[in-house]
Amino acid sequence: MSNEKIITILISSLVLSASVLASENTIDQQGMLATSGGFDGPTQNDTLNTVEDVMNADWLVDGNKVTLIGHITMSLGHEQYTFADKTGNMTIKIDDDEWDGQDVTPSDKVKIVGEIEKNDSANAVDVDWIRILNKR
Repeated sequence: MSNEKIITILISSLVLSASVLASENTIDQQGMLATSGGFDGPTQNDTLNTVEDVMNADWLVDGNKVTLIGHITMSLGHEQYTFADKTGNMTIKIDDDEWDGQDVTPSDKVKIVGEIEKNDSANAVDVDWIRILNKR
C-alpha cells in the first residue's frame, strides 16, 4: 500500500472519529439540559402578580415579566383568553404549544408566567408558561 493511501485512510479515520465524538457530546449536552432544574418562584423585582397590578401600571412596556395566579374564564378565539383573579380580569394570549398537554377549565386555578404585550393601549400578557395548581 502506498504512503498516500495510508495517509488518506488515517485522515478519513480521524475525521470520522471526530464526527462520532461530536455527536455523542451533543447528545450528552441535550440530555443534561432536559434533566436540569432550578428555582420556580418569585424574583426580587417580581411586583406584577395581580391583574390589577398589571392593568394599573402605566410604566409597563412590552417584555416586562409577570406572574399571575387565577383562572382562565373564557376563550376569545385566536389564542386569546380572559384571565381573572380576585382583583379583576384581562386578556391573555396563550400559543397552542404553551399548553403542554394540559386541559384547563374555568374552575382550575392556574399559574401563568409571561410578558407584557401592549395592544391598542391595553395591557395584555403573552403567556410563556402555564401550570394547573389545583384541578377541580
